[in-house]
Amino acid sequence: MDVYEAIVGRRTIRQFDPKPIPRGILEKIANAARLAPSAANLQPLEYVAVDDAAIRTKIFPCLKWAAAISPLGNPRPGHEPTAYVFVLVNTLVRDKMYEYDAGAAIENMALAAWGEGIASCWLVSIDKPRIVELLGIPETRRLDSVLALGYPGQVSVVETMSEERKKYWQDSDLMFHVPKRGLTEILHFNKF
Repeated sequence: MDVYEAIVGRRTIRQFDPKPIPRGILEKIANAARLAPSAANLQPLEYVAVDDAAIRTKIFPCLKWAAAISPLGNPRPGHEPTAYVFVLVNTLVRDKMYEYDAGAAIENMALAAWGEGIASCWLVSIDKPRIVELLGIPETRRLDSVLALGYPGQVSVVETMSEERKKYWQDSDLMFHVPKRGLTEILHFNKF
């Protein structure tokens, strides 16, 4: 799959197949994050990958999914992520303005995962204090967000955004629909 095909084809997925992700693929995904751009090349980000079933079970209740359609968009029992990668900021390296680094790293991970046939969901609405406790994250590290990972257990498609349909939705077949603005609405050449 070429890069553009991966970008166009990758969608957020919230229902996963229970098949475990090999550690080598998790390492590849984390390496893609490591190689993302970093402001001033300070590289303040670190990662905690979680693939242990017992820890995943404790993490899952700490996450909020698809707020606009909750609880319909939550992973059903048996369709939870099979791995997570938590994004941490080393505050001794950078205490603010790390969000660009985190966004670039997370997108690199999502695309690297998709290239391996693994779906993802970037979650920011999480119970940070509880996760910090569960993962033993030191005070010098700030938990930014998490990328939930697993082999896809649903299909997600892009729809044309309209006045009537601006929010994402999930149909009775668990297909996820994501309205997007058209290219002609957002792209301006040479002047606005």
